Amino acid sequence: MTADARLAGELAAAAGELLVRLRSEDGLSGKALGAAGDEQANDLLLARLREERPDDAVLSEESSDDRRRLAADRVWIVDPLDGTREFGMPDRADWAVHVALWHAGSGLVAGAVALPDLGVTYTTDQERIDPVAGLLPERTTDRPRVVVSASRPQALADPVASAVGGDVVNLGSAGAKTMAVVRGEADVYVHSGGQYEWDSAAPVAVARAVGLWCSRVDGSPLEYNRDDVYLPDLLVCRADLKDAVLDAIS
Repeated sequence: MTADARLAGELAAAAGELLVRLRSEDGLSGKALGAAGDEQANDLLLARLREERPDDAVLSEESSDDRRRLAADRVWIVDPLDGTREFGMPDRADWAVHVALWHAGSGLVAGAVALPDLGVTYTTDQERIDPVAGLLPERTTDRPRVVVSASRPQALADPVASAVGGDVVNLGSAGAKTMAVVRGEADVYVHSGGQYEWDSAAPVAVARAVGLWCSRVDGSPLEYNRDDVYLPDLLVCRADLKDAVLDAIS
């Protein structure tokens, strides 16, 4: 699956570069910029996947659902622009591009998340990820950080933060929040406000590859390429915090 992981990384990075150019050169802003970014990044990803993996199925947030994916062995799950709201706002880096591959019988087998405004892409074949700053201000204490949605209030935020002796921090984009944990800028990401498979597939693939705990908020497995693509909640955290977080949620 190394070739698939590298392809995922190349595609996510290419879509990210397109979005950075669009953001700086087009003159659009707000919702109009977000809509253009969704469309153009989706077109790029679909065209490249047709060229590179013509026999694979694709599930994309920005395309109609091709139900043939349910009988396919390999399905790419993509979010061409995760954090459309943040992408449309000047000076926000918390938006991402998601590209993941699901395989029948194995689940998520490859994936990549690009953080284009920071110029980095993380993949499931990453050998090492050093703690770096960029999405969040540098830590001033050793208290864990619990990242939650900046646009949707999270009832679980305060109980989870209390359980780990941490602080709640708001951030946009599921990909950005998950990568904040991957990058060592945060320690827990909890979400219960509604998501779809494309919101978490690639971030979860990358997070699992570096040893983070990933599950539903009740601790049950995350399942992909289902008939109903609604996957409303997500927990990503350091493995040593998993029990405390799940106990607090339950």
